[in-house]
Amino acid sequence: MVKSGIDQDALIDLFAKSSAQQGEALRKAVSAATLKALQGRELTLANIRNVLKSVTQAASSGAAKNVMPAVDAEALLERAFAGMDAALLQAVQAQRAALQQFVSQGVEINNRQMKGALANMEKMEDVFFSTVGKAAESAGGALQGPWEQVLETMKVKGTGTGAQAKTSLEALMSQAQAALREGRSSGLRSAQALMDSYAALVSGVLIGMTEALQSGKPAAKPRAK
Repeated sequence: MVKSGIDQDALIDLFAKSSAQQGEALRKAVSAATLKALQGRELTLANIRNVLKSVTQAASSGAAKNVMPAVDAEALLERAFAGMDAALLQAVQAQRAALQQFVSQGVEINNRQMKGALANMEKMEDVFFSTVGKAAESAGGALQGPWEQVLETMKVKGTGTGAQAKTSLEALMSQAQAALREGRSSGLRSAQALMDSYAALVSGVLIGMTEALQSGKPAAKPRAK
């Protein structure tokens, strides 16, 4: 079954046959599947929620079917969460790269769509926790306890996604203030045209970042149209 760009059957099978000792392989597989799904659509909060929900459901179904001796369900789910976190961290980096392009071209920080994009970035960690939490709740059964433990632990430790979002917001605010001091500002119509392409541009940046990572080459700078 392919849902929200996720091959859930493949992930279910992976979690059903893996042991806690294969945790790093699980994390990488979840990260790759999540990234692939995010790349297949515009990077909006609604699409991010759908992808996270599908991955969480697949990990839960697979872990519930796991027949390995003395399986550590919490350890398996922790790897699933870490894989999603790694993918979302890259999504935040792509958002930052796109917004940096807009700020450098004179889009002001108080532009309505710019403010919305920044607010969405700030919400990424909350969206991550709430989406996984709701999907885990629906899984119910013996996995509800392990999922709750994973989520509580990560709320205390914090996610890479949340840390990256905070750093990105601070950098963007600093860049916007510098642009304001230098008198760089684009007209309302020009700013609107730039921001209209935001979600599509972020998706393109994310694809470019991933391809560069796989090839070992630096990612090309995004170009806002």
